[in-house]
Amino acid sequence: MNEGIKSIDDPQRVSGEGGEKEMKISDIDGKILFSDDSLITRKTLEAAVKAGANLSEAYLRVAYLGGAYLRGANLREAYLRWANLTGADLREADLREANLSSAYLRGADLSGADLRGADLREADLSSAYLRGADLREADVRG
Repeated sequence: MNEGIKSIDDPQRVSGEGGEKEMKISDIDGKILFSDDSLITRKTLEAAVKAGANLSEAYLRVAYLGGAYLRGANLREAYLRWANLTGADLREADLREANLSSAYLRGADLSGADLRGADLREADLSSAYLRGADLREADVRG
């Protein structure tokens, strides 16, 4: 399980159940790629994904990730409410149980993405590509 990732839009520490969480993004071998001292931008997030980073449970509320290359990203249980993912490449991404409510996914490529149990209420999926996406038990109301 991930240690918790600081919001891409909030320079302060994230507080929650269990107190403050440090931002740590590690590769599949556990090597720390980015930590609290790193500035998280779309480019660093893309680099982390390319390096096989575990972004499960990431807190990326209101993040601007338009056009981001996040193919195959592990975003399981990520908090992406109100995130702007317009035109993002999320092919084959693991978005199980992710909170994408009110997210902007217009024109995003979600082909083959695993969205089982994801919260997509009020999400803008206009012109999004969903071929082969698994939407079982996803909440797509609104």
